[in-house]
Amino acid sequence: MQFGIFSVSDVTRSEVTSETPSEAERIEAIVKIAQRADEVGLDVFAIGEHHNPPFFSSSPTTLLAHIAAITNKILLSTSVTLITTNDPVKIAEDYAMLQHLAKGRMDLMLGRGNTVPVYPWFGKEIRDGVALALENYNLLHRLWREDVVDWEGKFRTPLQGFTSTPRPLDGVPPFVWHGAIRTPEIAEQAAFYGNGYFANNILAPNFHFKPLVDLYRQRFEHYGHGKREQAVVGLGGHVFIARRSQDAWNTFRPYFNSFSRGRNTLEEFVRETPLSVGSPQEIIDKTMTFREAFGDYQRQLFNVDSMGLPLEMALEQVELLATEVVPVLRKEIAAGRPPDAADAPTHAALVKAEYGDAEPRRPRPNQNRGDNLTGTSPYQDTNPKQRARYPKAG
Repeated sequence: MQFGIFSVSDVTRSEVTSETPSEAERIEAIVKIAQRADEVGLDVFAIGEHHNPPFFSSSPTTLLAHIAAITNKILLSTSVTLITTNDPVKIAEDYAMLQHLAKGRMDLMLGRGNTVPVYPWFGKEIRDGVALALENYNLLHRLWREDVVDWEGKFRTPLQGFTSTPRPLDGVPPFVWHGAIRTPEIAEQAAFYGNGYFANNILAPNFHFKPLVDLYRQRFEHYGHGKREQAVVGLGGHVFIARRSQDAWNTFRPYFNSFSRGRNTLEEFVRETPLSVGSPQEIIDKTMTFREAFGDYQRQLFNVDSMGLPLEMALEQVELLATEVVPVLRKEIAAGRPPDAADAPTHAALVKAEYGDAEPRRPRPNQNRGDNLTGTSPYQDTNPKQRARYPKAG
């Protein structure tokens, strides 16, 4: 089971100090939060992708590559990468490069996740959102597994004899989570490919996303990837922790009130949604109810830096999560874990599953293969089982 944190990269005014951090301050802060998560032993740090204020993270690969260079163990991911408005060719290239630079310490979560104005900024129609997500991932899946791809779809120019570079590290594509909170087609696609499914279990009635998780599990089994209980599921969450329960409620309340703007009291929101506020034991107890409702799952990410929380408070949340909450959750969840439950995905595990004890693939290009028009293969070790159809010149 992997535990970590995720940020949506919001730049939010603090209702306590009446100050709004600059983008530079928030970017510097998120790097420090990721570093602290690595230092205290959390498993995952993830950052969202946005292209409009008040969010700063328009380039997750740049940010994550920097974090990879200054951390040691933590696995880096996204929450989410926009599969709708990004070109799947560029996603294949950018995240394969990140995978190399991070030495395999990365995966990515794909999702629609777009605010309405973003689609036309990138030449897309919001009414095509689901179709874009499905078609773009179908292409991305092939680009990471086939050295030469011919492609023709509805939403991008055709590809003839195209090779996405660099090839994935060790010949193993990054693990993909499909993030969705309302779209059964996305759960179906995740199940079809045997990928992970992530339900961001926040800001909705508690367990609201269970039907989608159940659908994913059923279809995962239908497509022959294993029993439904072995499907790879991730959940989001939102916590605020203090060593004493009342301190947590008192400290978090003004930040929540700013977010809620009178729509709900903090007590109502904690009672009716997945938001957890309180002592470490209260956080543990509520998180265990997620496991009871959704079944055994592989990744739990918590948001700890939104609603205008200052950096020092967010860093304290990371430390309390890692030292007081996660160790107990690891022990309690492991105690009830079925022996054949799926492990949380890692690059090392994927390499082992692909190659066993053999040496993994390290692609080496052949000479003079840049145009994909001549020769027999772009790489010295191209898989002979995946024969390419090369375009005809002239």
